[in-house]
Amino acid sequence: MVVDRSELAANLSKFYGFQGKSAICVGAGGGMLLEPATGVASVVAVDKDAEALDKFRAESKSTWAGIPIQFVPRKFEEVAFQGDVVYFEFCMYMMENQQKTLDHARTMARDIVVIDHLPGSKWIYYWAGEEEVIRSTKALESFGIKRKKRYTAEQRFKDWQAFTDRLTGAGEESRRRVLELKEVKDVRIPMDYCLYLL
Repeated sequence: MVVDRSELAANLSKFYGFQGKSAICVGAGGGMLLEPATGVASVVAVDKDAEALDKFRAESKSTWAGIPIQFVPRKFEEVAFQGDVVYFEFCMYMMENQQKTLDHARTMARDIVVIDHLPGSKWIYYWAGEEEVIRSTKALESFGIKRKKRYTAEQRFKDWQAFTDRLTGAGEESRRRVLELKEVKDVRIPMDYCLYLL
């Protein structure tokens, strides 16, 4: 298995009250940590990966019954909606210009909620994504944080091959780093992340 998504979802719902709110969810492809049980009133699901968004669309037919969802297969910077909250799920560090992204989000909602990786996380080390996460964290801090909370989860894999398969596409440096764990059985990688309310 990989990270315990139910734990991450519980932390999200405790951190911010989505009850009765219209949410613009960025990075929604493949499904979200945001769950119908939060009482969210409506969702605009945005993801530039149309195929991943189709996966969420298929899942939503049973699990999101009764909650209006609009699926938008575009880059966040290209959309313009109004809602109560813009929610970024583990995607802020992948944005080309985080400051511009946050400025755009502020035009769409009063609240901005971000869940994302933290510098120094072992998980990000194996992804070889430290530079992106540092840049993203600095942008969040300079934008103005009302509240934040740090957490540590654990990515778990039955063996090294399963771990390597999960990091497919992460690049040459990532492939070099994962070799450090080649002899390890039951791979467990700490994943430090943070929830922010901006």
